[in-house]
Order: sequence, then structure tokens, then C-alpha cells
Amino acid sequence: MKPSGREVELAAPPQGGDAAWACPGLKRGGKTQSRQSFVRKQKEKAGMAAAFFTLQPVDQSAVLMKTLLLLSVLSIAGSVSSDHHSGTSETDHTASGNGSKLFPWDKMRLPKHVTPVHYDLLIHPNLTTLTFTGFANIQVTVNQQTTSIILHSKHLQITKATIQGGKGNSHAETEVMVWKHPPFEQIALLASEPLQVGQNYTVHIEYSANLSESFHGFYKSSYRTQEGEVRVLAITQFEPTAARMAFPCFDEPSFKAQFSVKIRREPKHLALSNMPIVRSVNISKWLVEDHFDVSVKMSTYLVAFIVSDFKSVSKMTRHGIKISIYAVPDKINQADYALDAAVKLLDFYEDYFSIPYPLPKQDLAAIPDFQSGAMENWGLTTYRESALLYDSEKSSASSKLWITMIIAHELAHQWFGNLVTMEWWDDLWLNEGFAKFMEYVSVSVTHPELKVEDYFLGKCFDAMEVDALNSSHPISTPVEDPAQILEMFDDVSYEKGACILNMLWNYLTADVFKAGIVQYLRNYSYRNTKNEDLWNSLTNICPVDGTHESQLQSDGFCTRNQQTSSSSHWTRRETLEVGTMMNTWTLQKGFPLITVMAKGKNVYLRQEHYMKGSHSSPPTGYLWHVPLTYITSKSDTVQRFLLTTKTDVLILPEEVEWIKFNVGMNGYYIMHYEDDGWDNLISLLKENHTAISSNDRASLINNVFQLVSIGKLSISKALDLTLYLNHESQIMPVFQGMNELIPMYKLMEKRDMHDVENQLKEYIVNVFKNLIDKQSWNDEGSVSERLLRNSLLLFACARKYQPCVDKAEEYFMKWKESDGTLRLPNDVKAAVYAVGAQTVEGWDFLFSKYRLPSFNTEKNKIEVALSISRNKEKLQWLMDQGLLGDIVKTQDLPHIVVFVAKNPSGYHLAWKFLKENWNKLAQKFELGSHSIAGMVIGVTNQYSTREQLAQVKEFFSSLDEKSSYLRCIQQAIEIIEENIRWMDINFEQIKLWLQNNKI
Repeated sequence: MKPSGREVELAAPPQGGDAAWACPGLKRGGKTQSRQSFVRKQKEKAGMAAAFFTLQPVDQSAVLMKTLLLLSVLSIAGSVSSDHHSGTSETDHTASGNGSKLFPWDKMRLPKHVTPVHYDLLIHPNLTTLTFTGFANIQVTVNQQTTSIILHSKHLQITKATIQGGKGNSHAETEVMVWKHPPFEQIALLASEPLQVGQNYTVHIEYSANLSESFHGFYKSSYRTQEGEVRVLAITQFEPTAARMAFPCFDEPSFKAQFSVKIRREPKHLALSNMPIVRSVNISKWLVEDHFDVSVKMSTYLVAFIVSDFKSVSKMTRHGIKISIYAVPDKINQADYALDAAVKLLDFYEDYFSIPYPLPKQDLAAIPDFQSGAMENWGLTTYRESALLYDSEKSSASSKLWITMIIAHELAHQWFGNLVTMEWWDDLWLNEGFAKFMEYVSVSVTHPELKVEDYFLGKCFDAMEVDALNSSHPISTPVEDPAQILEMFDDVSYEKGACILNMLWNYLTADVFKAGIVQYLRNYSYRNTKNEDLWNSLTNICPVDGTHESQLQSDGFCTRNQQTSSSSHWTRRETLEVGTMMNTWTLQKGFPLITVMAKGKNVYLRQEHYMKGSHSSPPTGYLWHVPLTYITSKSDTVQRFLLTTKTDVLILPEEVEWIKFNVGMNGYYIMHYEDDGWDNLISLLKENHTAISSNDRASLINNVFQLVSIGKLSISKALDLTLYLNHESQIMPVFQGMNELIPMYKLMEKRDMHDVENQLKEYIVNVFKNLIDKQSWNDEGSVSERLLRNSLLLFACARKYQPCVDKAEEYFMKWKESDGTLRLPNDVKAAVYAVGAQTVEGWDFLFSKYRLPSFNTEKNKIEVALSISRNKEKLQWLMDQGLLGDIVKTQDLPHIVVFVAKNPSGYHLAWKFLKENWNKLAQKFELGSHSIAGMVIGVTNQYSTREQLAQVKEFFSSLDEKSSYLRCIQQAIEIIEENIRWMDINFEQIKLWLQNNKI
């Protein structure tokens, strides 16, 4: 699954100009101990003692007698309710009272007593009544004798349940009692006789439900045609724990099974699922039943089906796989780019992994209402419309980049995640980290013109912002309940996962890494894995570094034919213990700060845990195996040194003027250069910045400000480094400079320090003035040049740089006079719209175009422009409409709320909106989701006063425990505390520095 929170930032700062730029993005983190305590409390409240019927052979009459007796008592106390449908007793054994002791299972994870083999599903949605009925036949195998089958169900009204099969009784169908346990979203089917080990049974369940009003489960979506007609469709989104909202199931990744799906629909609609349709049966004149082929063995969260009126375009890959793009009829003409990209990428993955794609087709569907960026359902990947549809006349360069990357991500999942799946959600990174990493590997080959490799380090910076907090978590983290599981879909699982894989790729070399992951995929196809399975697959493979031949020895380790050089410092056993090395990166939170001090030829190295906050000293007990890389003033050949201890010494062949570690930012660590180390690097940047790569320059900018946050350097030193940016022209150093400087004045905004705030704004504009003035107002140039143009012009206009504002106003007036028919260059639209929306008349005109289908590909740009208006009534109205979901899609509300929060005129409104609508937002987007986390962090992460901190603490402490223990809330509080501390320490120094440094 691809979170939607920061898609556009793949290659650029957040779209939204000055008012929309936040501190570098944060999604989730959390305090493990308090969260574990919370889980224990929930269990105690649920009263989950071992059950009355657990694993005991009990006949049906005994069950009924005891149940009736107990229910008669409990009903007097009003603590248990019972519904009866078609002879099946469905009893709700909730956490209240003693009734919960009846439920025959006391854990949130399902027992392994019974495992599914095959699901036969019949789903019949009614798009008029917005309900659906379902029939599920589940073939199961019994692994341990039991009288109950525990599986998941949520919001399903079960009308009938039977069990059929067993030794000597294969055709008998026995009706069973159904008990519910809503706190764990579980049901128990109670058999009249023990289910025998080794026997196969078929569970038959009939049920009904409403189509979900949220974005998960089997939910309703809608769109408006060009003629204004509203059309309804039904779509699934099951990851991570919502398949149970569409059919009763063993809804955990390790319970893999095959699926046969049948969908009933009206003749005017079409149905899609993971597999192709094998036949369609006319049930009546107004009802068709589509039968889909049997799926491969897969987890429940990958099942998908859609009922809609979509149209499609298709092509075949070189390997004979049919690729189809599905979209609403009015937008199918925007599917060509995605279709060509998907064909190239699927062919690439089949060749790269040397494992055939196992299905006959791959559908990509653009969904009008979709919370995430995309979802990797096997054979039927689903996307936001903006993540799949591209208009060559109207879409921007950033849209093309994002669409390509997101398709690459979901298609990588067809192997990493679908073919081989993590055992449990605590190792989600095995899915998401790999898919994120493979985006860059694949697109750099299939679409070299996009130069995606230039943007990878930005992902690592994003991850480090989260990972530097005490509320961060290890990549591999124990989780249990659905909210905790959702919280795992964060920058640590995605971006940090990808960054440590990139570091390992550089450490082992590309060929060795590839061989290892191919071995991993082959060994565990259609199975589930843990961390150690990956490391084991990467272990007995000899690395080749280009200078030393390697060979596998009988003891399972590699040795080199030539003596290991001191600069390599990689002993033979250290080289191959991949698990030992990588466990230091996956089983502990955070990342190392490597401090270096050069004395003659000796370079003294020291590692410690980098952590922001008011800690008097860094945490102890953390140790990483760090594959260091470096270049020097005397050699641009990359040298390597494996640091496995707290301190070490590296010996250079000669003395050097400067040394730069973490070449290309390929390692997940930051550097501090003691003594005159930073002075030498700052001088290098001022005198000859192109002596090191643009990514190395970007990493220096990032690192120097991170060191300010922990008191290792002064803010004056960091600002001294930024002076060189007056001569910078490459995208990543420019973006990183903006990402470090802009949040500084955003913090000042919240403290009403207008004089210094305005001086800092002026400094930033002057630093980039030469580059801004060089920008042409057209769509010419490479993708990176176009992305740079878009961001620079938006920033300049938002900062009221007059030449930019004048040009944008001229464009907007001509565009408005043409009633929106004048074709604006795509790369300048964001700046033009932002300037035009500053007047009431311009805002209204822009919103009138926002509502038109012909402007669908420009909605994101227009939303940003509308959100940075100074008109508070407009801002409030925009958020209110997003919550209603008619004019403004609710899927876009989280982004709009954050954009408004970055607006000096809107941050109070955004905070008030979040508080007043918390329950509605939590119901729509789910607690723990990236949408909720994005709003919590995005609204509060520029607060910098103790009063604001008190308000945030007061509100979130007033919520129920399930909400108040969310990781994002712990994170938000920690960020505000850090902002306060940072401003208290650095403000006066910034003021003084600005007085002494003019450009």
C-alpha cells in the first residue's frame, strides 16, 4: 500500500508554497512502554479469561442448555445481547460484564487450530440501497482438536452458519451457534462435536452488511459525469485488517489460501477481481453473476473486487501478461501513460527477479474515492485517480514522476508482499521497504529520463525526521490491534526500510544483493517470512567489490584472494554476517551519529545514538554496524570502512585538507566533523561547491542543521554554510536548503516575532534570487529542471517577490479573461493559481474551475492555492466542504487541513477544525491511519510556544484511551517540545547572524 500523505514530495518540497511548507514530513512514532500498558488494560477490560467452551468436546444440546441459562441471567443485568437469524444464534460477547468469559478465545491473534485452504465467495452488492449480501464457503483443515472455529468478522450480520465434513460424515451439514467478540473483531463457530485433527471441513456462512461509508472494507464510491449525473460504484480496500468487513475470514497475513470469487451485478455494470472472469451467468434479466478464476494462494488483505461502470484500455507485455487500465468513462483518455509505464515495469520485474508473474492479467484501476495513494491487490491494483491518470496537455512533470513511481511500487509488491509475505505486521517493512526501494531500482532503468536516483536521499531525510525522536520505533516492532497495525504504515517502514536496503545494496554490491533477494523470493514463494529469512538468503552469497575476487569457503563464509586493505576494514567473517549487521538497523530505533576528527593521517571515529530532545546526554547501549564510505581532497575514489565498535581509527595514506563521509548519502547515518572539519567543508562549498556531488552537498546541508538540533554546532555555523546556496543550481541541494530554512520562520510566525521573521524571509529569497530570476515561464527542460521551476516560482510568489507576483498576476488575468481556456504552462500553474486566489474574486473563479471535470488533473494545485488564501471564511468553508464530501472529495480533506494549518491566517482554524471534528475524522479515516497521523502532525508541528503545547496536551488527554495512545500524538507533543527548546536556544543567534550577514 502506498500512503497518500507526501506523494508530490517525491521530488519537491510540499506543494503549497510558503504557507504550505512544514518542517520535513513526519507521520508516526510512539512510546512503546505506555502503548503496551494500554493493550494490557484493554485486555483486562475485555475480561478475556479462558473460555467456558474452549477446546472441550461438547454436544449441541449441552451448549444450548448452558447458553440459555447463562443468557437468562445475563439479560437481567443487561450485559449481553443475543440476535437470532434463520435458526442461527449470533451472540455478542463484548467486554462488558462477565459475559465475555463465554467467548472461547482470549487473544487478539487467531489460534492456529484451524487453517483455511480455500474460500468460495459470492458477493452481491446493491448500489441503490448501498447494502450487500454474501455467501462464504471456507474449506479448512483442523490442526488441533477443537469445538470452535475462531475467525474475523466486523459489521457483518450473519444469518446462517453451518459446518460440513469430517471423517465418515462428509455430506452432513450441521448448523452451528455463532458468538461475537466485537473488541477483537472475532466470531466463534461452536460445533456440536469436536473437529478432528487432520480432517477437512467446509464452513458455510450467509451474511449481509451495509457498504462502508469509510475508505476501508467494501465501500461506496461515487463520481459525477460531465453531464452532472452522480454514479455509484463499490470498491474494496482490505489492507491491513478490513477483509473481515466484506466476508468472514482468517484475516491475518499468514493464513494464506486460494479464493474463488463470484460477483452479482446489474448488466450495465462490470465486475473486476484478482483473477480473470471465466464465465458470466444471467440470473435474471436485471442480474448477472460473474465467476472469476481460482486465485493463487494469498493473504486475505490482497483480495479485491470492484463493481462499476469503468472503461478500460489494454496492452500485452513481452511475457504475455494482459495489462489493463480501468477508469471512469470520462477519464479513460488519460490512461495511456500509465498503461505504457505498467507494461515496461512489469516486464522489468519479471526479468530482474527471474520469476514469472504468476497471474494472466494485471489490472490497474483509478478509484474516485481512495484514502491511500494505491494498493497492491494481486492482479487488481487500485489507485487514486491522481496517482494513475495523466493528461499530457495539463499534467505537470511532478505528476508524471509520481505516477511512474507509484505504479512501480505496487507492481514490485506483486513479488515483495504478494508472492512472499511478512509473517505478521511487525515486519511490514519487508513488504513496504522493499517496494519503496524497488521503485528507484526499476524506474531508473525503465524511465532513465526521470533521473529518480537523484531524489532517493530525500526519502532518507524524511525517515530521519521521524527516527530522531524518542517516540520513534524499530523497523521491526511488535504490534497487535488494528490501530497499532495501521500505525506501522509510516516513514520508518517505508522510507527507512528502503534506505537501509539501499545501504545494504551498496555494501554487498548490486549483483550480490540481487542474487540474494532472488534467492529469497524463490525460497519463500507463496509463504510468509520474518526478518531473519531475508538475512539468511543474503548471507551465503559472495560480495564482489571490483578490486577483490571472492569465493565461498566450506565454512559458509567468503574470503578474498587478496589481503584485505586497511581502508576496507571488512574482515571475511564480518563481510558475510548480514544478519548480525542488519539486526542493528531493524531491531533498534533511531540511527547513529558518526563523529570524525582528523589528526594527520589518522581519522578518529566515534558513534552514538542521534536523538533530538532535551536529553542531557545521548542514550547509551546502542551500537550499529555502519558501512562507512568516504572521499577526500586527494581522491574522489570511494573508500570503505566497516565500523562495528563505539570507536575506531582509520588510517589514510596521506594527510588531506578535507574528508567527506557518507558518499552520495547512501548510508542511513549523519556525520559530525570535529575541530576544523566543518570549516574546511564550508570553505569548499564557497570556493568550489561542484568538487563534490549535488547529493553530497544536500547531505551536508541536512547534517549541519541536524547537529544544531542536538547542540553539536551553533545555528550560526549552519547559516554560514547556507551562504553558498547563492551559487547552487541543482535540485536536491536547493530543496534541502529550503526544507531547512523555511521551517525556521514558520516557528517564528507562531511566536509573533515578525521583525526577525521578515528578515529571515528576505534572506531566503535573496539566497535563491539569482536562480529564481533565471527561471523561464514555460515547460521546457528536464524533469528535474521543471520540478525546480515549479517550486521556486511558487515559493517566490508566495513570498511576494515582486517580479514573480507581477508575472503570475499577468498570467492569471489573461487566463481568467479567457474563462479558463487559455493554456497555461503546467510548471507555472501552481504559482499563478496561488497569486490569483489572494483576492475574493480570484478565489471564487478558481473554485468554479475546480468543480469542472475538465480540471480534474489540476485539483491538487487548485486545492493548494485555495488553502493559502488570507480569507478565513474561505478557509473554513473549504474544510467544511471537504468533510461533507460532495463538492470537495473527503479523500482530499487531510491534505487541505494541513495546507490550511501552514497558512498564517489559517493555523488556528485548522486546529479548531481538528478538535471539533475528531470523532467524525476518526470514523472516516480510522485511528492509526496515515491520514489521521498526517493531520495531527501537520496541524501542530510548527507550534513553538508553551501555550500551544498545553492546548495540544489538554485536548488529546481528554480523548478516550484508544485515541490518546496513538503514536502520532506522542510524536506531535515531542515535536512541539523540541520546537520550543530549539527556539529558546537559537532565536537570538539567528537575529544576530541576520544583522551581520546580508546578500
